[in-house]
Formats: sequence, C-alpha cells, structure tokens
Amino acid sequence: MGTNQPLMGIRRLVRGTIEWPRIEAVIREIAERYDRDEVRVEFIDADNWLSTPCVVDDQWFVKITSDQNSLVHALFTSARNLGAFSSGTEGFFEHFAGPDEMADHELEATKKMREIGLNVPAPIEAFEYDGLGVLVMEYLPEFETFEQMTDERMHEHAPALFHYLSRMHDNNLAHGDLRGENVLVANDEIYFIDATSVKEERINEARSYDLACALASLTPLIGARDAVMAAREHYSAEELLAARNFLDFVNMRPDHDFDAATVKGEIEKLADAEDKEIG
Repeated sequence: MGTNQPLMGIRRLVRGTIEWPRIEAVIREIAERYDRDEVRVEFIDADNWLSTPCVVDDQWFVKITSDQNSLVHALFTSARNLGAFSSGTEGFFEHFAGPDEMADHELEATKKMREIGLNVPAPIEAFEYDGLGVLVMEYLPEFETFEQMTDERMHEHAPALFHYLSRMHDNNLAHGDLRGENVLVANDEIYFIDATSVKEERINEARSYDLACALASLTPLIGARDAVMAAREHYSAEELLAARNFLDFVNMRPDHDFDAATVKGEIEKLADAEDKEIG
C-alpha cells in the first residue's frame, strides 16, 4: 500500500483535483441558475485528466475545469504535436489559454456538430466561476460503447461511425480525440463527445488523424479488414492512404491498442486492388 501512495498522489496532482468548497460553490451556482432549491450530484468515477465531471439531477452533465487541468491539456497538446511531427506533418493540435476557454471551446464545437446533423448531447452553456471553467450539457442516462456491444451490432454500427465522421469532415470540422470512450451509442444512434481543438489551417491532417483513430478504435473489435472496408464506404482509397501515415502515431497513444501493421496492409491491399481495376 505504501508503494502506491506516492503514485496516487502524483496522479491526483496531475489531474488537478479541485478543492471541495470550490466544487460545492459551483454546484450551488448551477442550482441557482436553473431555479433549484437543491440538487443531487453524482460524480463520474473515471480516469479523467482534463476535468472533474459530474451528473446533476440526472438531467445535466457538468464538467468543471481548473487551471491544473488546463496545464495538463497543454502538456498533452505538446506531446500530440510532437507525435504529429513524427508522422511527417506540422502539429495541428491547439491549446487553450485557460479553463474557461476549454469549456467555451467544447460548447462551441458541440454546437457546430449539432448544427450539421450529428448526434451530440445538447449543449446548454459554459461559464466561468471562481477561476474554474464550467460546461453544462444534456445528460445521456443510457448509452453503451462499441466495446459493450455484441459482434453483430458492432459490425452494424461501424459504417455509421464513418458516415457521421465523414459528415463532420465534409463540413470542415475535425474531432481531434476520437477513441472508444468518445463515441457512444444511445437509442441505437451514434453520439460524439469530447472534441478537442485543431488548427483550421491544418484541417486536412486533422481529418486524416481522425480517420486513423477510428480505424484504431474499431480494429480490435471487428478486425482490420472489416474496419477498413467499413471506412471505404465513406472515404476514398486516397483518404485511407493519407490516414495510414498517422497509424504509428496513434498506436503510440496509451488509449489505443491495435495492430497498426495489419491495418496498413489492408489499406494498401485495397488501394492496389482499386488501382488494378482502374488500370
């Protein structure tokens, strides 16, 4: 037990645990904003590095972001941009000046995705309180991830994931942090959450990175070939080849675990087959 305590302390420090009186004050502010005498709060027990998330009255999903969370986001952003350099392109991830900007960005990104017909939790508001950024969104009470589905349902939903991702990309948007826990299925529909910020002038690279992340997320679940074929329903062979360049970078992330070489091989086989058909 003694061996784990220093590590746990470091993890708490890096996550930026917010003092309880400040959290209580934020909750009181939310209750006041929504005309509630009192509210019930349930904190989300997850590996959260960039915010303190909670559910209020089973109605609102709230993310509270501190200066420490903003610092961690800056560190993550720098590491991701270094990874992008290793893929042969300039870094395309953006950092925010503070916790209020983090909340504002996610609210605006969610609004934009909703405007183009993507399923996202309804954005309600973002505000600053006592130096903290506060984001309030619709709470989805019942959902599942791809990992929780049967094989049959995973195969059914895989093309839909690429369909909605391509709609995002066709509208000059990118998610920037596509992974299993940021794609939910509720009411048999795919929902996106937790989009990050990417530079507008590097949107093409960000879209290729998104596609690589989607392939990385699906490959362990449905296999490399089926993942590539599902993507091909909505992306060209050229776009898949561009995504291939980011697969090694994505594979370096601790939240992705897949066989990058196999995915590359399936993309190359598909591209070669299409070249022969054209020839």
